[in-house]
Amino acid sequence: MPLSVEHQSQLLEALSRYWGYESFRPLQAESMHCVLTDKDSVVVLPTGGGKSLCYQVPAVCLDGLAVIVSPLIALMKDQVDGLKTCGVAADFINSTQTGGQRLAVANEVRAGRLKLLYISPERLVQEKTIEFLREAKIRFIAIDEAHCISEWGHDFRPEYRQLSILREQFPTIGLHAFTATATEQVRRDIARQLKLREPEVLVGNFDRPNLVYRVERRDNIPEQIRSIIDRHRNESGIVYCTSRRETEDVAAILNASGYRALPYHAGMDDYSRRENQESFINESVDIIVATVAFGMGIDKSNVRFVIHVGMPKSLENYQQESGRGGRDGLQAECCLIYSMSEFMRWKKLTEEGAAESRGPAMKSLQAMADYATGIVCRHRKLVSYFGQEYDKENCGACDLCLQEMDVVDDSLIVGQKILSSVVRQGQKFGAEYTALVLKGSKDERIRRNQHDLLSTWGLLKDQSQSTIREWIEQLAAQDFLSRVGEYNLLEVTPRGWQLLKGEITPKLVRPSETTKDERNQSRAAKVAASWEGVDRALFDTLRSLRHELSVEHDVPAYVIFTDETLRDMSRFRPSTLEGLSQIKGVGEKRLADYGEHMLSAIVEYCETSQVTPDNWPNERPTSRRSSTATPKEPSSSRSSSSSGPPAKARALQMFADGSSIEDVMEAIGRARSTTISYLCEYIRSAAILDAAPWIGTETYERVSAVASKLNTDLLKPIFDGLNGEVPYDAIHIAMECHRNRQGLDEATSE
Repeated sequence: MPLSVEHQSQLLEALSRYWGYESFRPLQAESMHCVLTDKDSVVVLPTGGGKSLCYQVPAVCLDGLAVIVSPLIALMKDQVDGLKTCGVAADFINSTQTGGQRLAVANEVRAGRLKLLYISPERLVQEKTIEFLREAKIRFIAIDEAHCISEWGHDFRPEYRQLSILREQFPTIGLHAFTATATEQVRRDIARQLKLREPEVLVGNFDRPNLVYRVERRDNIPEQIRSIIDRHRNESGIVYCTSRRETEDVAAILNASGYRALPYHAGMDDYSRRENQESFINESVDIIVATVAFGMGIDKSNVRFVIHVGMPKSLENYQQESGRGGRDGLQAECCLIYSMSEFMRWKKLTEEGAAESRGPAMKSLQAMADYATGIVCRHRKLVSYFGQEYDKENCGACDLCLQEMDVVDDSLIVGQKILSSVVRQGQKFGAEYTALVLKGSKDERIRRNQHDLLSTWGLLKDQSQSTIREWIEQLAAQDFLSRVGEYNLLEVTPRGWQLLKGEITPKLVRPSETTKDERNQSRAAKVAASWEGVDRALFDTLRSLRHELSVEHDVPAYVIFTDETLRDMSRFRPSTLEGLSQIKGVGEKRLADYGEHMLSAIVEYCETSQVTPDNWPNERPTSRRSSTATPKEPSSSRSSSSSGPPAKARALQMFADGSSIEDVMEAIGRARSTTISYLCEYIRSAAILDAAPWIGTETYERVSAVASKLNTDLLKPIFDGLNGEVPYDAIHIAMECHRNRQGLDEATSE
């Protein structure tokens, strides 16, 4: 049943008002329709496809409470932070809260003031929780990361199976399962386990065209990682490792090389792990080096690269983990650095696992190996695995289609040389040894085995050791070679014997002969296209301001505005709040909370850099929102300072002359928040010690005492320590003087 005009209008109004978007992404409207009409559903949308909005938008349109099942505390917090930033009443209940905090949330539910409540599957199925929710006006239940309920899924969690009681306990409401990764078998199992009633199954396109996939065989890990990161200087990225030790080692290597990186793994204490995660989310560091313990449900939208140091145990895992890049729709790079030793380790663990899950696990692991060693378009490989067709001849977004790999013209002869060596070695040696023989190595083992006397010794001496190893892996992936036994010895398969007879020709590739500089120039050109029209200096300014706001308000930076939104601000440079409201991703609440901050920075930048504001493609847009909640412009014209010195220079001089905050605001035509930032800059530059002229002595002493007690200069903890009784502006002013006094004391003591 199609979405009615009434429902579509209602949903679009909410989407625009709260989230600042004007249209649906694929399948969002259909999914929202299921929620509005209590039609059970299973929704599979790729990471970055707007899955969360499918239940969040209907929740604000319906009376009653939406209960969202979420597996991780970090996921709950991120989702709730984002909703509150948009102006949506949401909260969570989990083990990080005190009894008093959980009681406060329960009272909000009883009073009917919450629209969404996030809760873990373990807590939801408890009898007392069920009883409590029966008394609340629940409108629907959404199960996020629903693949966890299926033993055929890649991240099966037994506690999810208990959710089968939801249909019995809440028989009249809609149940909706959401996931980013699920094969057809997993989708059927989800519906069966949740006892869904004739559910609507909506499956989005698994392809993520903004992701650029590359694969490299493991060689020199530090050099390989640095090469990738250098293409994304000062951008956010994730480096996944398969062990805790390697996580620590890689993080140390990166920091020693001058990058800002932190580790994250299950062996760390909870506090350190949480601190490192928040530092990454708030952009205090650029890179998080993590095991797969990191990332599930992390909604950071501006991850520009994802590196896997090691092969994941399934293609589902890789699709989900790499999919954490580019959630904002902008280009991101996903690089897999693999070795077949990881494949054999995962294979051994799988064979030792439960018999009932062994078959599906081995199938997915083999698919992962085929992806790593194969020579088929990476996008095509991923999409086809999940049962969809890929209709493009060239994706233009993977190492193969970008022609970073060249097809070997004499693949048959090369394949025969490699397989001949395997046979002449008695099929009793592994890939690395075989590559050494073909390279013509004088390694002691080779001489001891007299393999330097074989006719195949040195047959590929003109090729690099790494290239020969790549070809061996490609032949194995195409079933010309197999690995057997504990030591992964190479054996020729029946297809391999056909190759030796010349009956089948393999397809082998090697790194392109195009120079590294030429490849980098090509990559740079593609990246530049995504920045078309964006003022990079202004973007960096707004990105820094976003970080400051995220620290001040204790929310992830991307929750305030995404990179895509900042790029549009830097592209169009709006000079009014009305114009700013036209930028994609700027909803009413964000406009009210952060609009003046961003606008003042844009106008100031335009003045000091002498660039034209309001760089709209055609005529200036009209307001798309009529709500009276939209903030008003300051009474003075924003262009009032254009005839004299820039606003900042005038403000600094006026503060030096003893003018009040209000007088400076009026004179320069800026918001209070911007004027306060100029005052703080004046206090820093002039080394002012006395905050009394602006906030009074008593307020300063209160702020200073709490800052000293907590041993912090972060505004949010101080604000909380003062029980919210002192506004952020006053704390900001006080802390500038406090730091000046500390600096003076240190200098005096020396």
